[in-house]
Amino acid sequence: MSYEIKMEDGEANYPEMKSLYMEHYAEMQHRCRAAGIHLGPYNPRLETYFAAAKGGWLLHFVVRTGEGVPVGYSNVYLTNDMHNGEFIATEDTVFITKEHRKGIGRLLVKEILGELNRRGVKRFNVTAATDPRATKLWQRMGFRLAGQAMTFIF
Repeated sequence: MSYEIKMEDGEANYPEMKSLYMEHYAEMQHRCRAAGIHLGPYNPRLETYFAAAKGGWLLHFVVRTGEGVPVGYSNVYLTNDMHNGEFIATEDTVFITKEHRKGIGRLLVKEILGELNRRGVKRFNVTAATDPRATKLWQRMGFRLAGQAMTFIF
C-alpha cells in the first residue's frame, strides 16, 4: 500500500480527522485505565490547537493512503526551552491506526524529524502514552531515553 505524509491545516481538516482523533484517544484511555489512570471523555480544546497552528507553534502532519484516506497523524508543538532558550519541539500526538502499524509510523517520524531539522529545532521530545512499545521504535531511530513519565492521581 502506498502512503503520503504531509503537513496539513488542522482546522480545515478537523471534521475529516475527528474520528481518527477519537480512535486515538479511546486507545489511550484504555491503556491508561489498565494502569489505574482515569482520563475524562474526549473533549479537545480546539480553539487552542487552532490558535497555536495559526501562530506557527503547532505542526499538523497527516498520513494518508494512496486513496487519500487518513490513517495517522501527528501534532508537534514548537517552542523555546524555558531554561536555555533553545528552539525545541514536543509531540502532542503520534498515532497510526492499528491496521496500518507496519512501518508507516517510522516513515511519519522520519518526515517529522526532517521538517524539524529544516526549521532548526535542537531537540524533539516524545512520550509513548498510547503504546509504550513505540519507545523501541524511537530508540532504533536514534532517540535517547531522557527520563520517565509518571502520573500522580488525586
